[in-house]
Amino acid sequence: MSNIFKDRDSFYQVLCNGPYLKADNTVTSMEDTFSVMFMDFDMYVLVTDRPKLAENYTEDTWLKLRDAVGAIQNSTSIKYNLEELYQAVENLCSYKVSPTLYKQLRQVCEDHVQAQIHQFREYPFESMNRCWQDHCRQTVSVVVDVLTLFTRLRDTGLELFRTHIVSDSAVQKRTVEGILEQIELERNGETVDRSLLRSLLGMLSDLQVYKDSFEERFLSETNRLYAAEGQRLMQERDYLHHVSRRLEEENDRIVSYLDQSTQKPLISCVEKQLLGEHMTAILQKGLSTLLDENRVTELALLYQLFSKVKGGLPTLLQFWRDYIKSFGGEIVCTPEKDKDMVQDLLDFKDKMDNVAQSCFARNETFINAMKEAFEAFINKRPNKPAELIAKYVDSKLRAGNKEATEEELERILDKIMIIFRFIHGKDVFEAFYKKDLAKRLLVGKSASVDAEKSMLSKLKHECGAAFTSKLEGMFKDMELSKDIMIQFKQYMQNQSEPSNIELTVNILTMGYWPSYTPMEVHLPPEMVKLQEVFKLFYLGKHSGRKLQWQPTLGHAVLKAEFKEGKKEVQVSLFQTLVLLMFNEGEEFSIEEIRTATGIEEGELKRTLQSLACGKARVLNKNPRGKDVEDGDRFNFNNDFKHKLFRIKINQIQMKETVKITQHTHSHTVTLSHLLIGKSRSPKLEIFFQ
Repeated sequence: MSNIFKDRDSFYQVLCNGPYLKADNTVTSMEDTFSVMFMDFDMYVLVTDRPKLAENYTEDTWLKLRDAVGAIQNSTSIKYNLEELYQAVENLCSYKVSPTLYKQLRQVCEDHVQAQIHQFREYPFESMNRCWQDHCRQTVSVVVDVLTLFTRLRDTGLELFRTHIVSDSAVQKRTVEGILEQIELERNGETVDRSLLRSLLGMLSDLQVYKDSFEERFLSETNRLYAAEGQRLMQERDYLHHVSRRLEEENDRIVSYLDQSTQKPLISCVEKQLLGEHMTAILQKGLSTLLDENRVTELALLYQLFSKVKGGLPTLLQFWRDYIKSFGGEIVCTPEKDKDMVQDLLDFKDKMDNVAQSCFARNETFINAMKEAFEAFINKRPNKPAELIAKYVDSKLRAGNKEATEEELERILDKIMIIFRFIHGKDVFEAFYKKDLAKRLLVGKSASVDAEKSMLSKLKHECGAAFTSKLEGMFKDMELSKDIMIQFKQYMQNQSEPSNIELTVNILTMGYWPSYTPMEVHLPPEMVKLQEVFKLFYLGKHSGRKLQWQPTLGHAVLKAEFKEGKKEVQVSLFQTLVLLMFNEGEEFSIEEIRTATGIEEGELKRTLQSLACGKARVLNKNPRGKDVEDGDRFNFNNDFKHKLFRIKINQIQMKETVKITQHTHSHTVTLSHLLIGKSRSPKLEIFFQ
């Protein structure tokens, strides 16, 4: 009989007398564990009736095969031709002898494996590796090469090794404990044979006992080790670097010899024991120090490590927020630090910005928390930060390019605006800023018109047009005043009796400018006359308006004669009125000066204190002292000396307060004067500035 087959599956079925192969060519029966290499799907295969095997063919073939396997197991040479052995095995399989042949081969392998077990109970675990390398893996590999048709023989070899050797409790214990001892030695800084560990752990993985026999104990030992280490070393200054180093070491072990499946539980264990269990303690002990000392490398490492631990970043965020509130609150709420408050705030903000950017990965949550913390602590002390910020801006706009270039000043103003955004009392800032702006404009102390306008633009952008409308009105008043003074000078040139004093007047709209307490002082007759001339000139052009003279911001330059020689003294109007009295007499009491000048008592005492008790003492006070009392008397200091020709004597200011009001009289104007000119005084004279 003969059969014709048109596909490989039907051929396999008849050949093996078993079920069809699956679609993926896998089989389930033992006799179907070989591959037929010579079939072609596109060929018709004719199978004819085969002759019977020789009487002793099966037994002779098995004896040769057993000898060959034994030679391989004992590392001796094989005396048979491998190709002939292969052909003989193929012939036996084709006559359905493969199940018997497989059982015989399995028994040979099992006997060999059982013969090895005694050495693993008596010798170090290195012998396990030698057996695995020399007698198991190599033997199974070569046997499969010879017995290609028995593809499952390798799995059988692994199964036998697992069943008779690794699953032996004594052998497994010795092997796993040996591996754990080596890993512990390496963790303690010793050098170990990593290739040995890699081979043994690979063996456990190949035998599918890695997780149950090794990994569970390994993770338990790791947990114990790092729990103790965390408790012992947590107080060390370089603890974070220690944690980072430990994590790197464990990752290196995974790459070198541990199974990849161990990575996640291992790293989680290390992070939990060295970080997760000590997060609060680490931050309580070290965060403030790291931030105080600006240790950005450690801060970046802290963020990196905490980002790996569950709840790490939220915990760090809370401590970061609390630190900012505490440190910033000390800056704001310590009156002794008021002088440097704003600069300290700017420096602190720069420092925290740098930490957020370079250490905390520009994390928006941390940046927003910083903003919230700044807003919270700045407003713990109402109004004072707003006042001091206004004063700080004033100092920078007065100094101009003496302290910074235009670009640097612009950056400073930008930083100021960041702090300004946090304050709630923006109306307080506006009041102080307006008062300082008035002084800068009226006394000519602004260093840069461009910088002034830039700051005004920033305020307008931040707070809206309503916030800056009055400030913009102040600038408009100054421009209008310049035009009016040009016209007034032309007017004076046409007078029949020109004055020997040049008067400069700034016309201020009351609703725009700070409110000043009205004060009537006794001016020299020449000044009074010039005031009336200006009043006649101005009201002639703007009928219906009311002029209110405001002497508070007036100033002059006096020419004085001392024994050392002539000096120029730049003083306020109040100081001018006091000094001019000494053209009429040698010595005056405080009451006599008050009566002659009309200056209010408190203002007069501050004026006399600036002239007699400051650095430039152009008056002598009797008795001496730092404060002016009611019974004090004053005389001109002819012995006054100074290295400069022009000396500025600052008026002592009373404690500055602001009253926030709304002015509705838009047509009312205020005037302040700059008094310049000549008089007939023998000691002091006003002259052209």
